[in-house]
Amino acid sequence: MADQVRASHILLMYAGSARSTATRSKDEAKALIGQLRAQLAAGADFADLARQHSDCPSSRSGGDLGTFGRGQMVGPFEDAAFSLEVGGTSDVVETDFGYHLIRRTG
Repeated sequence: MADQVRASHILLMYAGSARSTATRSKDEAKALIGQLRAQLAAGADFADLARQHSDCPSSRSGGDLGTFGRGQMVGPFEDAAFSLEVGGTSDVVETDFGYHLIRRTG
């Protein structure tokens, strides 16, 4: 089992999620993240979608979060990232920060 992974993500926050300044509702965020997941399944570029839609500052770098180890991310995010094969993309993952799509890059 890997001690560290490298991953990128797309984060959609909503009004009331942790550290959020977003004005979209939770339902709107869930619908949009589902649309983004469908676009990825159809071959859209992950980094391009992250730059266009992610509410995380990592959006500027195509969603790249760099390398991290266990205990550095919130539980559901960490579990998803560590369970992916390199190049794999998660289903929608919900955390206190909002909805994520995660791609393991290393």
